Amino acid sequence: MSYSSILFEVVDQVAVIKLNRPEAANALTKELCDELLDAAIRCETDPGIRAAVLTGSGNLFCAGGDLKAFDDHMDDIKAYVTATATALHNAAIRFNTMNPPLVMAINGTAGGGGFSLSLCGDYAIASSSAKFVAAYTASGLSPDGTSTYFLAKHIGLLRAKELFFTNRVLSAEEALDWGLISKVVEPDQVLDEAMTLARKFAAGPTRAFGATKRLLNTAYTESIAMQLDHETRSIADTLYSRDGRHGLKAFLNKEKPEFTGE
Repeated sequence: MSYSSILFEVVDQVAVIKLNRPEAANALTKELCDELLDAAIRCETDPGIRAAVLTGSGNLFCAGGDLKAFDDHMDDIKAYVTATATALHNAAIRFNTMNPPLVMAINGTAGGGGFSLSLCGDYAIASSSAKFVAAYTASGLSPDGTSTYFLAKHIGLLRAKELFFTNRVLSAEEALDWGLISKVVEPDQVLDEAMTLARKFAAGPTRAFGATKRLLNTAYTESIAMQLDHETRSIADTLYSRDGRHGLKAFLNKEKPEFTGE
């Protein structure tokens, strides 16, 4: 697929995905979400990709769904929104189940669908100038884009309801304090910090990272018996992998492991 709404490149085994509609605040259209899904599939299936970074072009991360595009498709709005959300959600599912860790480089304000998208990474670095706002109910809409799955897990049910019902705007420091993001840096350092971390992840045990992500995804939903069975199967699989066996021998020999992602 050729991209018109995102940029995609691989640097040092790190996929760099950039929302690229700065003239429209990187707002989400069906085309952009289709491209994001394609990028997620590439991250999931390409063995040469061992970490990923997702960021936005310009001064904003993402203002959410493109309401002008929604208005332009008002005659078939239900079908258009269904197709757009389905592509976005399938991308998020792959980002959250793939082996490579995903670092969110939140370069500016994240609102609506952009707010939701900012929640679905494995590590989130935000600009000190970034703002976070759910915004959905302000337009008479219910949330999407993973926010009802992740937000309460990150910050608790009552705080999630507060953000959805009041559309309170959080500063980057408040978002850090609430547990929405992992780190706040100066605006000109966001991408560099994200790439530094992603390169470290790319040199790590990729399969173990993926297995850990998938285990944590079910931490709130499985019974203890089922969750521990998942743990048993997962640690057996990772120990059988090349990196697992190599890591064990390196530890026993007091050597630094060199992981290959296999």
